[in-house]
Amino acid sequence: MVGALAGRHVLLGVSGGVAAYKAAELARGAIRAGATVQAVLTEAAGRFVGPATFAGLTGRPAHTGLWSEPERLLHVRLAREADIAVFAPATANLLAKFAAGLADDLVSSVYTCLTCPVVVAPAMHTEMWQHLATQRNVARLVADGMRVVGPGEGALAGGDVGPGRMAEPVDILAVLGAALDRTAAAPAGPLTGLSVVVTAGGTREPIDPVRFIGNRSSGKMGYAIAAEARRRGARVALVSAPTALEPPADVEVTQVETAVQMREAVLGLAARADVVIKAAAVADFRPAVYAEHKLKKDSDALASVALVPNPDILAELGARPGHALLVGFAAETDLEEERGREKLHRKGLDLIVINRVDMADAGFNVDTNRALLLSRDDRRREVPLTTKAELARVILDEVEALRAAPGKRSPDGLASRTS
Repeated sequence: MVGALAGRHVLLGVSGGVAAYKAAELARGAIRAGATVQAVLTEAAGRFVGPATFAGLTGRPAHTGLWSEPERLLHVRLAREADIAVFAPATANLLAKFAAGLADDLVSSVYTCLTCPVVVAPAMHTEMWQHLATQRNVARLVADGMRVVGPGEGALAGGDVGPGRMAEPVDILAVLGAALDRTAAAPAGPLTGLSVVVTAGGTREPIDPVRFIGNRSSGKMGYAIAAEARRRGARVALVSAPTALEPPADVEVTQVETAVQMREAVLGLAARADVVIKAAAVADFRPAVYAEHKLKKDSDALASVALVPNPDILAELGARPGHALLVGFAAETDLEEERGREKLHRKGLDLIVINRVDMADAGFNVDTNRALLLSRDDRRREVPLTTKAELARVILDEVEALRAAPGKRSPDGLASRTS
């Protein structure tokens, strides 16, 4: 069931116990399974494993207090982002807070805002686990719908042995996967009822049966956007050029190889879409002639390969009257804002995401990115270095803002203001 974690957002709550070191391994395992992990720690948890450890593992800040972003209602935002929440280790104190509905720190405040499935992995000394108050609290939480995994029996802190040992990360991951597998069919969110088309990867334009013209796109950005759109409730169609990635859960995938194939797939899907996000790196040119048999390396045909332009799928979509909300990407190495703004208007886009591809920590074949977002209503948003999953969240936030903004489309596909 771990495959159900792919593309999902996991909230990991860590409380103060020796078993907190296992929470780091749990975070790593969830990420390996394709999930995005957001860690929140109690003050006591930080005495065992610091927030820097979880930030390093997840690529996201590990939050420890309610007051780090008070203007953004951090506990509410973190709860709304989660597809599933797991609290590991869950101490006797944390279980008591949950059962009583207390919300006196970040972790317990986030819990009181959750509407997704919740899993707890208790960890404590045997006497604490077997105490009537703890058992009463666990029974109450189970009755409320919480899933409890463990504790097991084994070595505890201080050399003791008995029940109270936190379940192993692999077992917790299995419970998370099973819980998500039962809930994946009908996520609800701000994009519920909308159809979103996403393109990803780099097209390959064949020269002969073994050679092609291509680019360095890994598809990670497009796949992250597709997963985030699905998490927000959209019906997602992902048109993917070749990648080594596992498709996000519950997303319709169309596999293509060339720009012409991508055009055919995208135009058909876009006719029924509310939003189209073109994150794929489509080759600008293709060989004019395809050789049916492998060309020999000393052949004159390889010395000079004639090229013809590929269709401009993004421009074609932008020229359609009343087209779906359209998001494009621009990979630049210099003059990124000037060139991005020109492309935004020339291709009739609602939003353009501009990223620098000449930096080692951003662009192709890495898990991080930095970007500049420009929208048709003249908003500008700079996104510093972050994970591609987090950038996907920002992009979908901007899509939601554009859909909510007043305005309608004119026949040329551009937006016009309304009073």
